[in-house]
Amino acid sequence: MNLPNKLTILRIVLTFIFMLFIFSRGLIFKIFALLIFSLASLTDFYDGHIARKRSLVTNFGKIMDPIADKLLVIGALLAFVQLHIISAWMVVLIISREMIITSLRFFAMTKGKFLQAEKGGKHKTVSQMVAIFLILGYLIFKEVMVHFFIWTDNVEFWCRIGIFVTMLITVALTLISGISYLWQNRNLIHD
Repeated sequence: MNLPNKLTILRIVLTFIFMLFIFSRGLIFKIFALLIFSLASLTDFYDGHIARKRSLVTNFGKIMDPIADKLLVIGALLAFVQLHIISAWMVVLIISREMIITSLRFFAMTKGKFLQAEKGGKHKTVSQMVAIFLILGYLIFKEVMVHFFIWTDNVEFWCRIGIFVTMLITVALTLISGISYLWQNRNLIHD
């Protein structure tokens, strides 16, 4: 197993460690969750970069890298639903888009074609990561402020509004990129 594939597997393992920390009580666990998510996000960048630069692209990597990416993002978003930070309908839309596009990619592979990510997909990924980092920052900020008895309902309200708006943008970019991807590959679907 080459280094990029090991990084992909590491990202899957880190996703479960992240989930353990995000549900643990206390500031230190929220900070660990942020650090673990950051490390997992870095493996996403480096596995593809190393694979392309060193000509280490494998069929395993083509299949598992996007799955590992989706596990990380969807795991975080589902955790935030469980923690009552974001609405379930938003995550259902994101998961639906990811399932449809991933199914299309697997279908294309059965036809001997490999569908590359588009620019819209990259914007979608950035928006999802920004939303997740923002929410993790909110959790840490809240833990600190509660510790010093500075947290108020007003601060909570405005933080939640910011998170909601960020998630609306994320859901919109996710759906737009999915529709664009389907449109770009409509010939494959039609055949």
